[in-house]
Amino acid sequence: MRLERVEVGGDPVAAAAAVRALAPAPGSVSHAVAEIVGAVRDGGDRALRELVARFDTGGAAPPSQSLRLTPAELDVSLLDDDVRAGLEVAIRNVAIVADAGVSEDVAVDLPQGHRVVLREVPVRRAAIYVPGGRAPYPSTVIMGVVTARAAGVEEVVVLTPPQVDPVIRGACALCGVQEVYAMGGAHGVAALAYGTETIQRADVIAGPGSLIVQEAKRQVCDAVGIDGFYGPSDVLVLADGSADARLVALDLLAQGEHGPGAPVVAVCDDAAFCDDLQELLEELSPERPASEPAAFVLARADSLQDALAFAEAFAPEHLELAGAGAERLAPRVRCAGCVFVGSSGATAFGDYVAGSNHCLPTGGSARFASGLSPRHFRRRMSEVHIGAAAQALAAAGVPIARAEGFDVHAESMAARVRENSPS
Repeated sequence: MRLERVEVGGDPVAAAAAVRALAPAPGSVSHAVAEIVGAVRDGGDRALRELVARFDTGGAAPPSQSLRLTPAELDVSLLDDDVRAGLEVAIRNVAIVADAGVSEDVAVDLPQGHRVVLREVPVRRAAIYVPGGRAPYPSTVIMGVVTARAAGVEEVVVLTPPQVDPVIRGACALCGVQEVYAMGGAHGVAALAYGTETIQRADVIAGPGSLIVQEAKRQVCDAVGIDGFYGPSDVLVLADGSADARLVALDLLAQGEHGPGAPVVAVCDDAAFCDDLQELLEELSPERPASEPAAFVLARADSLQDALAFAEAFAPEHLELAGAGAERLAPRVRCAGCVFVGSSGATAFGDYVAGSNHCLPTGGSARFASGLSPRHFRRRMSEVHIGAAAQALAAAGVPIARAEGFDVHAESMAARVRENSPS
């Protein structure tokens, strides 16, 4: 176990950057991804099948000409009863929260007498990427599919690397997904971004995945909507001395199960609490060998205000506020993917059944990015009704168009005034 102790000084941005630097810098995959994406874009199904054999099936050709799972392979009976019950709770809660994020159309009446209607419309087709490397993630099926459905998307498809685990297939069936493709990586992303002879392109691709998958999403974002760049998962627990150190230690160890990509961090204004937390991590970690983050970081701040400044600069994917004093900071948090308040608010609840989404901005991008929501599957457009306001608007718009050198723009507006003038 790698454990680092740091002091949060007067420069929270520098301190946060130093902690993030503890994670190994990923090698560049841009060129390799570009070759894969280009091959699928130009070669269609033939190239896609070759890449599935190369990256997904260990050199073996896909078992059938179609990479799409058959209806018989998607069956709720594949799920154990307790797993199904848990997934149904998750589906219900995620749907309730997602439904609350869908906005109605808004009509705005302007002073000149015209109206602009702000309409929200869902995309027609969305693809959800479900990772399949370290373990199956039926929870990601729910986070993506249920949110897209709440947004009003007509066609939701899933792509996930083979062999597709029964719990993934059962979760897809439980969510009503009928189109599932056994393929992963950059080639799977490219297939849904550009389409092939047998796979219809999507309008949005969402979901977490490896660096390869995220880089592929970045490279195809001129052809398809994406939710964001969701890299190695991280957590920051901001605690005061009244927090339960054992619960905090368990939350850090739980986050460590995501792998070595990012550090997991606790910051506190109480030196004794940091000491207790270190002892607990050292005591508990040998029994939990799957917890292998880049580092466990214990940061001490002079005050909770300094701790919050550090947390804001770190902009964690998950932020936990533990202890009465820390909990009171919740309204002041601006930079976090999701905030969990109180000793009972383990990040793990958010990964599964709390109703919040576990597809969240990582790597400090919570400064400007949001977690997956219906908005990623909807787009807003204006519907403009000018009517009798043409004369007043032309009086304002014609001089601007002429100042910009667009004389025909000016003529187009002015013509409306002449057409509507009384004879």
